[in-house]
Amino acid sequence: MAVSVDNRSTRVRTFLAAVLTVLILLPAGYLFFTVWQAANHDHTTTALEKQGVEYMASLSPLVSALAEAQSSALQGVSTAPASLTAAVAQVGAADQRLGDTLGTTRRWSGLRAKIAQLSSVDGDQTAVYQAHVEVSDLALALYEDVRQTSMLIRDPDNDLSNLQQAAGVDLPHTVVDVSRMGDLALMLSNVEGSGQRRAAERAALSPQFGASLQFVTNSVNGLTEDLQRAVDDTNSPTLSGNLVTTLDSFRRGVEAMTRGANAGGSPNASTIATAQSQLQTSLTSLAGVVQQEMNGLLQDRLDGIAARRTAALSAAGLIVLLVLVVLVLESRGRRRRTAFAGGTGRDMSVRSPAADHGAAYGEVNPTRRERSGALR
Repeated sequence: MAVSVDNRSTRVRTFLAAVLTVLILLPAGYLFFTVWQAANHDHTTTALEKQGVEYMASLSPLVSALAEAQSSALQGVSTAPASLTAAVAQVGAADQRLGDTLGTTRRWSGLRAKIAQLSSVDGDQTAVYQAHVEVSDLALALYEDVRQTSMLIRDPDNDLSNLQQAAGVDLPHTVVDVSRMGDLALMLSNVEGSGQRRAAERAALSPQFGASLQFVTNSVNGLTEDLQRAVDDTNSPTLSGNLVTTLDSFRRGVEAMTRGANAGGSPNASTIATAQSQLQTSLTSLAGVVQQEMNGLLQDRLDGIAARRTAALSAAGLIVLLVLVVLVLESRGRRRRTAFAGGTGRDMSVRSPAADHGAAYGEVNPTRRERSGALR
């Protein structure tokens, strides 16, 4: 009976160990899967946002070059500036690397074709200006596509959300609006022809110039507000210091451009030219700072995701190790109990007392009878 009881007790302990192992592994496995899946999603999204920042970094010189090309064309220069050729090549290289992922190749192909046609535009200043406006609008639309497909527009962090708004909307729109404001001012001052023709052109250009002044004001205010909100809610130790100087320089360039345009009076061409040069320099610096800060914040996020993955793997490995240790200890204990039961168990078979101690009481020994008969 002792052996049967021991076997039943061993089976119960084995069953309980298996149940406890399952109860530990199932929730732990589910928790690990959830954490790992969330980390993978965050990593994929963040990596996609970094690609969006990289693509927008190539678009910034393009917008500046288009503004320069517009001013040159309105002054009668038909050849595209070298800066535009270099900017087109830079965006083309970025699209070759990232276009399939971001879905920008089709739109970029259309924009590049329009840029190639700018030098062949015939007609008066208004026709040339409208052709460049169309191309600039396509460039701004490409910015919007990149923000959408890279998920930058949906970033959950306030600092990155405001920085991408500044880099993808406020900055390029400010450059385009300032360029249009300056060029429209010069076009208004250079209207030629008969009195009726000049009156008609001024009637068409004046509303556009007034609107451009308002657009510039709105764009600069939006840029300042978005950058300020990013500074107010960020963990970056360098964002505030890096933005102060570059933003001030950019705002001074815009103010100089507005003074040169001289709304309601005659524009100052030399002031506008100087302001445009200053704007190009400050734009490059400001765009570089914003993009650098965005890359830094996204890289910090990737590092945090990598740390979460490592912690999840370590926790899962520790749980598996502990379960294995428990199973090994249980297996060893079971073998020891089995060995103990086999070495100390009694022989339960029934044996004859006569075999152990001789004949039982009352039984006649046949040898003794033989000896008794011989004596008689």
